[in-house]
Amino acid sequence: MTDRPGVVVTGVSGRMGRMLVHEIEQDGRLALTGALERSGHDWIGRDLGTMLGGAETGVIVSDDADKAFAKAQAVIDFTAPAATVAFAEKAARAGAVHVIGTTGLSYDDLKTIAAAGRRAVIVRAGNMSLGVNLLTQVTRQIAQALGDEWDIEIVEAHHNRKADAPSGTALMLGEAAAEGRGVSLADVSDRGRDGMTGPRRRGDIGFHAIRGGDVVGEHEVIFATAGERIAVRHIASDRALFARGAVRAALWGQDKAPGEYDMLDVLGLKPGRGT
Repeated sequence: MTDRPGVVVTGVSGRMGRMLVHEIEQDGRLALTGALERSGHDWIGRDLGTMLGGAETGVIVSDDADKAFAKAQAVIDFTAPAATVAFAEKAARAGAVHVIGTTGLSYDDLKTIAAAGRRAVIVRAGNMSLGVNLLTQVTRQIAQALGDEWDIEIVEAHHNRKADAPSGTALMLGEAAAEGRGVSLADVSDRGRDGMTGPRRRGDIGFHAIRGGDVVGEHEVIFATAGERIAVRHIASDRALFARGAVRAALWGQDKAPGEYDMLDVLGLKPGRGT
């Protein structure tokens, strides 16, 4: 028996899933009680420790989310949009804190997740690192201080297997810039120019995605006007920082009221919430 909150890791065979298992074991404040994979996966019914090349742990990989969540106080989820939406409903039903690092979520996906957040704690972030969330704050402040004669461009780079673009972090930075200017990102977003595009429209926020090799994650926000530029940048060199942030979020959410939160709440950077 343990008084540590129990946690389920979804997509446990993937890179982030493996990293999360390692971080949970190293951190020691959560107890890994469940591991999920999609139906038909080779790991289903096998001991997780054995599948990861170590000793048996007693945690059997499953495809039954309802059963796994019923025994847990937290779920950490870096999978795919369709899976995450389904997990949100199941986690809410179980009363487990749902930490979501999945990116590429559509507007309808976000609406469904928000509905689940009315009944349980959800912590969702495009990026769970301290540095990126500080960059988000700085981006919002700079955008607020500068007029729309300053062009904003967001450039991001990731490994060649990343499926969505722009990255969730780039969109998070774009939202922060738009909030700083008091506009909707949907109205000013300019994605990856090509061909005879004509002059840049004043007030737009541009996005550009680079994909190659094993880049963990790089994000730069550029503010440019006649005669000067401001550039703020974050470079991630170790995927473990995302896992550490997710573990922190799962612990933080244990005594919170139902609602949808983000890493600014977890890190105490949002006045009046979670501090």
